[in-house]
Amino acid sequence: MNTKPGARPRPSVNGLAGALVDRLVADAAALRLAVTADAGSPRLIDAGVGVPGSIEAGRRVAEICLGGLGQVRIASTGPIPAWPFSVEVHASDPVLACLGSQYAGWSLKDGEGYFALGSGPGRAAASGEEIFEEIDYRDKAGRIVLVLEGDGPPPPSVVADIAKDAALPPESLTFIYAPTQSLVGGTQVVARVLEVALHKAHAIGFPLKDIVDGLGVAPLAPPAPDAMTAMGRTNDAIIYGGRVQLFVSASDGEARELARALPSTTSRDHGAPFAQVFARANGDFYAIDPHLFSPAEVIVTSLATGRSHRGGRLAPDLVDASFA
Repeated sequence: MNTKPGARPRPSVNGLAGALVDRLVADAAALRLAVTADAGSPRLIDAGVGVPGSIEAGRRVAEICLGGLGQVRIASTGPIPAWPFSVEVHASDPVLACLGSQYAGWSLKDGEGYFALGSGPGRAAASGEEIFEEIDYRDKAGRIVLVLEGDGPPPPSVVADIAKDAALPPESLTFIYAPTQSLVGGTQVVARVLEVALHKAHAIGFPLKDIVDGLGVAPLAPPAPDAMTAMGRTNDAIIYGGRVQLFVSASDGEARELARALPSTTSRDHGAPFAQVFARANGDFYAIDPHLFSPAEVIVTSLATGRSHRGGRLAPDLVDASFA
């Protein structure tokens, strides 16, 4: 954790998440997960490859991704009437919870074709991402957890690299893995609705220190048997069905401008289901306008004045086209 003289004490995201992981393991059978923990090896939690998993497991994994600093719940009402069940997220320290933990910012790969995106509190202990310099945070915990969006556990070479970067033995590492098309994968990806808002706020230059609190909600995307459809649905849940409210230490003008610039409606690629956008880009994420990756609708409240400013709009027809 941050230990600079005079710095505000900040919690260990791995320490908080570790307790959640232990409870996940204790309830693995009820949640339809599989746990492997061999001597001298990392603890591996299969959350959707060889097991069915569950929406409740996905909710819990989302809270682990947030480093124990956020609450996730499945609600029976949401922003899209035709798809009422939704994922609600709240983080009282949204910058640390979302960008310092939940963001899938670590590309893990080896020389033999393995690739997965790593998210969760383990990033704060081991990755070299620049965001940790910006938010002035590191978490040198005694054990760490990473959540992988992928079709299997990390190979030994990737485990060895992460253990070296974290200065920990392999048995101090936990990996939770699930593909996007699984119940767990789809749920925890939609739970990133608040995180994508913070990521875009950072990308357009809004000071992260001025983001004080935040909430988000998006419809729970139904799973699909193929990865491409599942990826499209989880993106559409946020891009066309997501709503976020941020509370900022900023003037009305700054809050109004953030509300204007933040929603997905500012993107040139807005207006088609994500699977179509991806196909138009010939499967190249970098050819897609990055402004698309943000919630459909935002509310930004200035704590300096108490006024709230709105931007964007929901697109229920596009959510329905994607989900149905």
